[in-house]
Amino acid sequence: MTRKRLLDGARIVVGLLVLVAIFAALQGNWDKVAPELARLSWLSLGGAFLLALVAPWLTLVGWRVLLADLGTPLPLPSSASVFFVGQLGKYLPGSVWSIAVQADMGGRLGVPRRTLGVAGLLNIALAALTGTLVGLPAVPLLLRRAPEDAVSPWWVVLAILLAVVVLWPRLLNALLDRGLRLLGRQPLPQPLSARALATTVVFFVGAWVAMGAAAWVLAAGLAPDVEGRTLFLAAVCGFCLAAAIGMFSVLVPAGFGVRDGLLVLMLAPFTSTAAATAVAVVPPFLSVVIDLLVAGGAYLWARRHHLIGSGEQ
Repeated sequence: MTRKRLLDGARIVVGLLVLVAIFAALQGNWDKVAPELARLSWLSLGGAFLLALVAPWLTLVGWRVLLADLGTPLPLPSSASVFFVGQLGKYLPGSVWSIAVQADMGGRLGVPRRTLGVAGLLNIALAALTGTLVGLPAVPLLLRRAPEDAVSPWWVVLAILLAVVVLWPRLLNALLDRGLRLLGRQPLPQPLSARALATTVVFFVGAWVAMGAAAWVLAAGLAPDVEGRTLFLAAVCGFCLAAAIGMFSVLVPAGFGVRDGLLVLMLAPFTSTAAATAVAVVPPFLSVVIDLLVAGGAYLWARRHHLIGSGEQ
């Protein structure tokens, strides 16, 4: 009983910390977002919201594919509950809180914590790598070079090499087994398949493109005179590159600040600083709102099915 009370207390503390972090993220960005929202049409804002809403669902599908390939498939309602509630942990500093919450909830469904831990780490790693892959054409913009340089064959070669690394199951499985051994854990019950990795990457790339497209819709509404190809490259690829780099900043919750500054740096030469700031701050703000909405629905389902709250493990 003592252990159960300690676990319940820890869940409450983590939940409160997550809520405080999300409130701080919303409040801290509202002063920057509010003036920019007034400059956007309802059509642009609504289109960006719908595109941003697609991204977490595509990410969920990719995560489910990984989980199933690791030997533990979950029905959609259960997996959505575990994934979306767990994702709120990303608003705390560090990258382990989402995995910890998912492992706690998934354990009540009979999913081994090791499996959820590996799936969570793979989710973070593949998300960062695929975001970098989609964002590679924007690297010249980050280096303050002409957008024409973004189509250089060298960037294409680099993108192909990165894709090969991401999709090479033998290398990835060897790294996973090595890491588990170093942690004193048993190896995976079965290796990841090429098909599962390829499918996951497709869905993750789709999620990144959806978020980048949300940024592009906003940019097009705020800077209609900018040449279409340049704006698309700076907004879509630039957003993905900035967000992926932000994911590596593990001490900054959800990459706030790092991502925004990098995106403004890439967009400002082609739009006004005010428009670049709007494109940088509004999509992440929409993402926080969407995370709260989908996690709220997932939380209610989880409470109803005893994945959250009191109860023996």
